[in-house]
Amino acid sequence: MIADARGMGCPKPVLMAEDALSGISEGIVDVLVDNEASVKNLMRFASKSGFYSEESKEDGYWKVRIVKGYPCEVQPEAGKEPGKDVFLIIGSDTMGKDETLGRILMKGFFETMKVTREVPHTIFFLNAAVKLTTQDEEMIAILRDIEKMGAEIFSCGTCLKHFDLEKSLMVGYRGTTNHIVEGIKNFKRTVWIG
Repeated sequence: MIADARGMGCPKPVLMAEDALSGISEGIVDVLVDNEASVKNLMRFASKSGFYSEESKEDGYWKVRIVKGYPCEVQPEAGKEPGKDVFLIIGSDTMGKDETLGRILMKGFFETMKVTREVPHTIFFLNAAVKLTTQDEEMIAILRDIEKMGAEIFSCGTCLKHFDLEKSLMVGYRGTTNHIVEGIKNFKRTVWIG
C-alpha cells in the first residue's frame, strides 16, 4: 500500500500512515514524503508504535517503509523499558567556565556518547546550547549520528528565538519547556549539563 504525502505538512504524513496501518492486520505501507522532518516524524511514529521501518531517498523524495505484524520487528532488550531511561538537558554550548576548553569537552562528551553507543532517549538543548544544533557544523554532524542511533533531539524554541536562530535549526526539532517538565516526571533519570 502506498500513501503519497508529498507536499503535505506535519502532521498529515503521520496521520496518513496511521490511517493506512489501522486498516491492515499485517503488511507494508510505503509513505512518500518530500522533506526530512516528515521522514523523522514517520520513523519516530513507527518506532513508538512497535513497527519496523526503514527510509530510502528516491529521486526528489523519500520513501518510508513501515512494516506491521511480521516477526521482523526489533524486540527491546530484556529488563529495559524502551524510551524511559535518560533525559539529558544541555544548558550551555560549553562544559565549565573556560570557553575554549569547554567546547573541546562538550565535543568530546558527545563523541564518546556516539562511540560507546550510550545514547539517552531524549536530549534537550536550551540557552546557549542551541548554538550546538544550529551553528557548530562539527557538533551538528555528531548530533545527527546520535539522532540516527535513536535519540530524540529538541532545541528550546524560546532560546532559538532569543539568539535569532529559529530558521537555523540543523538537527532535531523545536521544543518547549513542556518537554523538560514531562521529562523530569516521566524518565528514570534526568541529567543536566551546563
